[in-house]
Amino acid sequence: MRKTGKVIGTVILCASMLLAFTACTYSTAEAGKKVSGDISAASSAENAGNGKTVYFAGPMFNQAEKEFNLEMTELLEEYGYRVFLPQRDGIEAAALEGKTEEELIEMIFDLDDSEVRKADIIFMNLDGRVPDEGACVELGIAYACGKRCYGFKTDTRTIELGMDLNPMISGCMIKIFKNFDGLQLKEEIREYLSENEL
Repeated sequence: MRKTGKVIGTVILCASMLLAFTACTYSTAEAGKKVSGDISAASSAENAGNGKTVYFAGPMFNQAEKEFNLEMTELLEEYGYRVFLPQRDGIEAAALEGKTEEELIEMIFDLDDSEVRKADIIFMNLDGRVPDEGACVELGIAYACGKRCYGFKTDTRTIELGMDLNPMISGCMIKIFKNFDGLQLKEEIREYLSENEL
């Protein structure tokens, strides 16, 4: 009877160890798959924009505008997009002392027009009482060239006046991100980019 009890006990112990080992192996494999999936998802999010160039259009006339433009550019770059940001990568009229007005116009227009045409996507800051005039021209060039156009807006002024965007601007856009809170807007764009390509 004791032998039988020992044998049963041994069988139960072995079975328990086998079940524990199987469960551990399964959960380790599942955890490995999950980690691998998480890494893959993060990697695909980071590489979502690989090979795609974005022309960033918008006002760049004061420190706040420049800082916000740069933050949005860095967000796009996190997801693998190559971004041309005129204030960083182009020519600012204020930095070109000694040039004639005609020279400035030619240099700035030619460079920005060329970069818009080279880009796959235009990403436009629509803030302001009205969107920046130069950015609207860049949007028009991009749309006419068949580029994918996106915009974002945090400015409340037009809503307060009972207006929103001119249909000739919003009609060019695939999507416009709107949130009066800049931090929340960035999170919404981040969430969109983690699931979609521009």
